[in-house]
Amino acid sequence: MESKTGKVKNLSRRSFLKFFGGASLAGVSLNLAGCGQPITAEKAVGGNGWMPTQYNEPGSWPTNVRGRVPIDPANPSIIRDDQKCILCGQCIEVCEKIQSVFGNYELPIKSEIVCVNCGQCIQWCPSGAISERDDINKVLKAIADPNITVVVQTAPATRIGLGEEFGMPIGTNVQGKQVAALRKLGFDVIFDTNFTADLTIMEEGTELVKRVKGELHHPTPQFTSCCPGWVKFVEYFYPDLIPNLSTAKSPQQMEGTLMKTYYAEKQNVDPKKIFSVAIMPCTAKKFECQRPEMTSARKELNDSNVTPDVDVVLTTKELARMIKRAGIDFTSLPDDEYDQLMGTGTGAGAIFGTTGGVMEAAARSAYYLITGQQPPASLWELTPVRGMEGVKEATVNIPGFGSIKVAVISGLANARKVMDQIRAGNAPWVFIEVMACPGGCQYGGGQPRASSPPSDEVRNRRAASLYKIDTNAKLRNSHDNPEIKQVYADFLTAPMSEKAEELLHTHYISRAEALVAKKSERNLY
Repeated sequence: MESKTGKVKNLSRRSFLKFFGGASLAGVSLNLAGCGQPITAEKAVGGNGWMPTQYNEPGSWPTNVRGRVPIDPANPSIIRDDQKCILCGQCIEVCEKIQSVFGNYELPIKSEIVCVNCGQCIQWCPSGAISERDDINKVLKAIADPNITVVVQTAPATRIGLGEEFGMPIGTNVQGKQVAALRKLGFDVIFDTNFTADLTIMEEGTELVKRVKGELHHPTPQFTSCCPGWVKFVEYFYPDLIPNLSTAKSPQQMEGTLMKTYYAEKQNVDPKKIFSVAIMPCTAKKFECQRPEMTSARKELNDSNVTPDVDVVLTTKELARMIKRAGIDFTSLPDDEYDQLMGTGTGAGAIFGTTGGVMEAAARSAYYLITGQQPPASLWELTPVRGMEGVKEATVNIPGFGSIKVAVISGLANARKVMDQIRAGNAPWVFIEVMACPGGCQYGGGQPRASSPPSDEVRNRRAASLYKIDTNAKLRNSHDNPEIKQVYADFLTAPMSEKAEELLHTHYISRAEALVAKKSERNLY
């Protein structure tokens, strides 16, 4: 840059920004609010091209840079390709407005970048800059080792999402083709996570009944604990309400534990040579399987050489990439069946994949656990807890017990409102289901992208497919699953028995010290 004296001066970054900050250049919009410092909606301007949803009023200037959410390079769930990032601020939008994580703590960052690992930023990112962390090679290495038995489980929602990666209509149930593809890829044993969804209902439902009857000294309302993003949200922002979380592990972690204990014992397989894989719709599951608490098989067997209960989690999209790379003609595959022992699930287990599904499944078996009678048909279609509303309520009437008020929540910003209400002592509910992702697991961070941002139309079509599986199922109650009866008879004894507590239940930790709470919340815990 040449000065008034004609001498060339080096232009510092500060001087450069000052120069452009005062310049008036037609057709140029420069905003350097920086990552994590989004401009306000009032300052945002639009354009004639693609418009982020938060810009309600298009203007005559190009869209300003809004920044992006911080992502730790060591995050086990999500990564960002900086070359693809356009700094549009959509990740901020979903993290702050839909999930109420970003912006709900003060700076500076203390010990970690706050993230609940839900992966909704993946679904909202228009340029594909954010994606799940790819763990495919870890699985391929295990499959290639002849000394390793690779056992895989598939979550309820993967079967109604995977087909979309191969051009099939949204919500197509490809359960049989998914199993067939896994066999072609070289997995040794294929189990259904629907089995442990049913097992979760037995454990979580028994725990709820004990809480309500006063046999277990834990508070109500009881919160579901299947969703690791939700659990981590509680650990960060509501550690004082951790006792309300069910101690039951998620279906993924229950299945992983039983693979290395129950399955290993039944089939006489060395647990140290079992590699446990989970196919999930959820990026937070990658974080969950790495939690230090999730090593129950190692503790049960008293063998430090046994690896964590779930070794690797792959998302639905990662499985699709594996299938494509292997050259498998997915749409032409004949249907195959899950392996027995832990391969049978009920309709109740299937609907775990959508918001309200866990509650509906729990209501059916809670009725049975309390009365000893099969639930009425009205609990096979608990309409008040279905649909895409962020907060839903219902009342379940149980003879001889009375009315139980329940709530169903999806999206963590909705959960925050209800949690504040509970904190204030205004909680009429006995049981609350929470799923971090709007609509539930069927539109988790690891599911195929059908639109950006996600739409309720897609969510409803996927949910309808899960409900159809339930409607057509021969067994619709978790407590009727014959393999569930068998695992209790042969291995666990009874729900919440000493062995079941050791293998299928866990504890949670406060993560409040990892962030600086907002001033208004510092005296709440």
